Amino acid sequence: MTARITTPFGASSTADDVLAGVDLTGRRAIVTGGAGGLGRETARALAAAGADVTIAVRTRLDLADPASVTDFVRNWSGPLHILVNNAGIMATPEQRTAEGRELQFATNHLGHFALTLGLHDALKAAGNARVVVVSSVGHVNGPVRFDDLDFTKEPYDPWLAYAQSKTANILFAVEAARRWAGDGIAVNALNPGRIWQTNLGRHLETPPQAFDPSGRTGVSEKSIAQGAATSVLLAASPLVEGVTGRYFEDCQEAEPFVPGIRRGIAPYAIDADNARHLWNVSLELTRRRL
Repeated sequence: MTARITTPFGASSTADDVLAGVDLTGRRAIVTGGAGGLGRETARALAAAGADVTIAVRTRLDLADPASVTDFVRNWSGPLHILVNNAGIMATPEQRTAEGRELQFATNHLGHFALTLGLHDALKAAGNARVVVVSSVGHVNGPVRFDDLDFTKEPYDPWLAYAQSKTANILFAVEAARRWAGDGIAVNALNPGRIWQTNLGRHLETPPQAFDPSGRTGVSEKSIAQGAATSVLLAASPLVEGVTGRYFEDCQEAEPFVPGIRRGIAPYAIDADNARHLWNVSLELTRRRL
């Protein structure tokens, strides 16, 4: 069993704390959903450390539209050192893409899956590239529903759909890390924590301060700067050089989930068989053969 990764940083650390003294001059990065919230702070911190950052927002990249993802990939040229898959939606009303996919799974997982695979060669060309996948503690609310991904057999539940998409994010990191280790590409996932100042909760009818689907035990609210800390740690800190296929929170590798405590990693989200199965299913759904 591999040792759990720890760092000197924690829940109160900010993105700037984590990147203090880190020089990213000459490195190119993409941050999806970088127009606001955690994405904007992640992009700002990386740029402040010297990286050339491309912000991928819906005006140039619609993750729910396969054609938009394809166009973005085709228009990218040259190496890519850092890819932060940050964009996401949460607890949306039932909606489907033009292809019939449930919107949260399509946006949070399938769009990023296709984007990352499309940029694989650019990441490989960079050497020691890093892919960061923003997941959520919400993954502990449910696994990937392989027999009903799009809620066509059972009634739609916005929180189960969100949980499925966030579990898929982690499983993607697990399998991509396994497949791409020889390409020098590190892939890790993370829980940024509970940050209510972003636009992620725009579909909630209940005010954020009162809303809690599963209890707040073990959870405290973070600022946007604190929420972005784990993203930039995995994107650029030398402290996690060579680390891949892991799930982090509060700038540490997460410990196993304990029921009743809103933190940790659920076993089904790092299961190797689940990860391989999801990869193959995702290839079929995105019609990729990579």
